[in-house]
Amino acid sequence: MKEYFQLQFKMLNRKMIEFGLPLIVGYTVLPLVFILLSNYVFEKTEFASYIYVLFTLSIVSKLSDSKRNDFLKSIFNKKKYRKLRVIENVIYSLPFTIFLVYKNLFIIAIGLNLLIISITLFNFNTNINVTIPTPFSKKPFEFIVGFRKTFYAFPIAYILTCISISVGNFNLGIFSMLLIGIICFSFYSKLENEYFIWNFNLSPKEFLLEKTKTCFTYFTLLSLPVLIALGIFFFSEINILIVFFLLCYTYLLTIVFAKYSAFPNDMNMSQGILIGISFMFPPMLLVIIPLFYSQSIKKLKAILND
Repeated sequence: MKEYFQLQFKMLNRKMIEFGLPLIVGYTVLPLVFILLSNYVFEKTEFASYIYVLFTLSIVSKLSDSKRNDFLKSIFNKKKYRKLRVIENVIYSLPFTIFLVYKNLFIIAIGLNLLIISITLFNFNTNINVTIPTPFSKKPFEFIVGFRKTFYAFPIAYILTCISISVGNFNLGIFSMLLIGIICFSFYSKLENEYFIWNFNLSPKEFLLEKTKTCFTYFTLLSLPVLIALGIFFFSEINILIVFFLLCYTYLLTIVFAKYSAFPNDMNMSQGILIGISFMFPPMLLVIIPLFYSQSIKKLKAILND
């Protein structure tokens, strides 16, 4: 088990070196960026702790990939496998736990760790073939795949909206809309096969326009119940609601361009840092969006023809 974690550590170092980031800089800058982003979130919203929990669980859930865990089970016996999974989950959530403790949110920190540990206690049968219907079949790829993996989160967002109306808390309603935006944002972390791009038979500019229209249309469809409900019951706050809705549009546009600016590779660390900075300082989007757009055009020219 010790060798496994040593290997993971070496792989992390190798990724930073390949990115061109000296290890001493990486281990200094990344924690600093994390602290600054965390402080920003906690300063800007009263629901920061809940965002923290959701974000941590989304990260830890990636460790539950069936193929990855089948491989680990083939190497370690049941006892060591469980121990490894618990330690791994705790390590991944450690920065978030430490920051929650720093904010004196001890109960939330304990609850978070109980959740991430409990994830390792269950085996999910991934061989069951259940097709979840979606309203996105005409426009593959992101929303079909993403919705089927996160469909349970949307009723949660709608329930939060109902709660916000019943208790008269407009901020909770805004959080429910942002939650939908964050979920849709995550859909663009997975790359599709080049065939799905080539099949559009469009120029790079037309392709990006089509992808943007699809993203905006489906995000609007998913967030429409929240928008209508908040617009009716918090009509005096309609201006704020529109601003946050347009902000979701802006960040979704950013992630669409960011995805294809690195294609056919995954988004790299520099892109992640730029997006992270934009959350701290939104005016940076005026520079980041055109940058990602121009890079996307160059990458897509290898697949699509003008």
